[in-house]
Amino acid sequence: MAQADTTPEGTFVELPEGRLHAIVRGEGPDLVMIHGANGNARDFSFDLVDRMAEEFRVIAFDRPGFGYSDPLGDPVSPMEQADLLRRGAEQLGVENPVIVAHSYGGAVALAWALQAEDEIAGLTLLAPASHPWPGELGLWYRVSASPVGQQVMLPVVANLAPRAAVQRTLERVFQPDSVPEGYLDHLGFDLTLRTRQLQINARQIDRLKGFLEEMALRYPTLSLPIEVVHGLEDRTVGLPFHAERLKDEVASVNLTRVEGMGHMPHHADPDLVAELIRRTAERR
Repeated sequence: MAQADTTPEGTFVELPEGRLHAIVRGEGPDLVMIHGANGNARDFSFDLVDRMAEEFRVIAFDRPGFGYSDPLGDPVSPMEQADLLRRGAEQLGVENPVIVAHSYGGAVALAWALQAEDEIAGLTLLAPASHPWPGELGLWYRVSASPVGQQVMLPVVANLAPRAAVQRTLERVFQPDSVPEGYLDHLGFDLTLRTRQLQINARQIDRLKGFLEEMALRYPTLSLPIEVVHGLEDRTVGLPFHAERLKDEVASVNLTRVEGMGHMPHHADPDLVAELIRRTAERR
């Protein structure tokens, strides 16, 4: 049903593991975009893709198992996902890109940099998940990653969750900023509620903390340009536990803190995000 309701906007890249879907627009230096948890590339094509396609060739990927990308072997770690996206980018002729990444996608972008720093121009990270955090995940994530959650609860949610419940979830993620009119329709209501995607998302988030513990040990070796923007009102990814630690540990990080902004900088202030992308490109 999702395939019938929301058609792919981009092109498909064939890998031995399956197909990656990417929205490709514009001309100029390469700019790769990586979306966050339980999203897809349409989060960026709502506004930012066309905004930046006037200056760059923009490649916005659906991460493996999300949007229209195949699961590609169900890669749980950011490092595995980064490797698959790197290989997909190579097939599209991407060279020396600036990488823009939001939330969970920030971990994937940092993994890409740890794997091949000399092949990318820099990172622009939007409210990134970068470090292990204190405490445990909430009950929803712990249960949804369990066998019962994967095989019973998530299929029920995928088939029965009303549109109003999804809208309320988006409002919590965006708060205190408002959800742009038409955003959920563009993102794809059915795309966000596929059983397979919910299962993959739960497993990835459940194991993210352990992967970040290993990755964070290597961050001080990074020297490429990194611009980070993080809202002071973000209640999804905590500023003190992620972006501020990244700034403390990596000399090349510039951190922009924004009063009154939540977890979605590219929707709350796309002009600011566009300027930070340009600044990353200039710093290279």
